[in-house]
Amino acid sequence: RLLVDPRRVAKSPDRLCHRRSHHKNQLKKKWANKMLTPSIAQVAACLSPLPTLAALRDEFRRNGQADSPKLVAPLRSHHVIEAPNKQSGAETHLLTMPAWEMGGLLGIKIVGVNALNPSRKDNPQPMVQGIYLLMDSVTGAPLAQFDAQELTFRRTAAVSALAGDYLARQGATHLGLIGAGAALAPFVVEMYRAIRPIEKVSLWNRTASKSFPLAEMLKGEGLDVEVVSALDQLVEQADIVSSCTPSPTPIIKGALLKPGCHVDCIGGFRPTMREADDETLVRARICVDTLDGVLQEAGDIILPLANGVIQRDDILGDLFDLCSGRLRGRTDNDDITFFKNVGSALSDLAAAKLVYECLSNNGIDGEIVL
Repeated sequence: RLLVDPRRVAKSPDRLCHRRSHHKNQLKKKWANKMLTPSIAQVAACLSPLPTLAALRDEFRRNGQADSPKLVAPLRSHHVIEAPNKQSGAETHLLTMPAWEMGGLLGIKIVGVNALNPSRKDNPQPMVQGIYLLMDSVTGAPLAQFDAQELTFRRTAAVSALAGDYLARQGATHLGLIGAGAALAPFVVEMYRAIRPIEKVSLWNRTASKSFPLAEMLKGEGLDVEVVSALDQLVEQADIVSSCTPSPTPIIKGALLKPGCHVDCIGGFRPTMREADDETLVRARICVDTLDGVLQEAGDIILPLANGVIQRDDILGDLFDLCSGRLRGRTDNDDITFFKNVGSALSDLAAAKLVYECLSNNGIDGEIVL
């Protein structure tokens, strides 16, 4: 308690105010922590393809080694919030994804996913929105907060390309992209171009016109681009088939895949979603991003297992195995390979660490003093 003689206050109020102000400033100096708040453009600049791929590869390799200190990444929590009118398909999916490392950084991503957002007539919004909060795992101090959508798109595409670096043929030049109208689509092309000499891109979208903006952008970058109306044509011809749709029923026909094709399923994030049919799984060498995650959330794996189409041993391994060298992804040029990318908090934290290191080394204007 601060006891003050009223006579002294009356004689020298300025002195008392100065003392209080000094005391508050000292506390601020002692406890203040600067939390970085980078713009979307700054996050994007930090997560360019090669550094992002390298950071993810290193994180999966390090955590795949038996004697390495582990990064803890619990399975994400998933809550379904009904639409006010209880319209089917209009619900919002709330996802929270924490991860931390002992004596290092702690991060949590909070996102809302609503498939109807882009088509809202009154107020169109991205399908995926949210924030990422990075903290010190020792003290709990907030260090950075930034847009989760940008981080999610870039790390998701990078995880698929990282797997593709082990699973796709070295000479793969033709990328087929299903769901070309999705906001994720440009990032998928960008990341795959970093690991393979992609020359041609075939685009398919349920509403063909939504493929046109991406097609024009890629043509401007010197690629041979076609928008196809027949999905089967894309599946038959592409060296790499990458799909980013929330489809509830299979759209990739395994019987059409040519020898040596790599199939990459990104879009499904619930046990009821599925992009590839049974024949795809039967013909392919199967790998996943994280085994625990896909067995809980990925319909592309859960449903074939439940139906007896594949067995647990048919899943050869995950990115921990591929990046640590325990698993050889492709054995010859005729292998058909399959990768399921369901998403993990580990890859989020790996990308967030890269953003924080980039900003810390290069400086940033946006700061909040806590």
